[in-house]
Amino acid sequence: MDIAMSFEPWHWLILFFVFLGAEALGAGGFLLGSAVASALVALILWISPDVSWPAQLMWFGIGSLLFTVAYWKFFRKVNNKSDSPELNNRALQLVGRTVLLDHDLPAGITKLQIGDTFWKVQSDRSVARGHNVIVTGCQGMVLLVIEQG
Repeated sequence: MDIAMSFEPWHWLILFFVFLGAEALGAGGFLLGSAVASALVALILWISPDVSWPAQLMWFGIGSLLFTVAYWKFFRKVNNKSDSPELNNRALQLVGRTVLLDHDLPAGITKLQIGDTFWKVQSDRSVARGHNVIVTGCQGMVLLVIEQG
């Protein structure tokens, strides 16, 4: 327990960087509150070096809890916003694309090669070879296509 009775601000700063490093590995925000709390304890200990180790641990525990709850309540939504929500959705990325048919496309659900991938496509009516179809939307991984008029 000798090390616990001699905590200094740099101990808490090391803990701050350990928590940030662990958060960077993919903790999903759970360790940000603890990281901020350890930085807060380092600041408190730097301002008032005579704070006892039980008080330091109390500040760290309360700070971790409060900062983690605050992150999940107020700031987590900021991380979930994206300027390109279709980035990992290949089907949505194909909406608006025109494809020249190299074979007849029957009505209903069938397969169509777009680029180097075969996709399930759904069409309301048959489209003859040599015509263009446009991808108008998707239902899951099934592309909705219509004949270009």
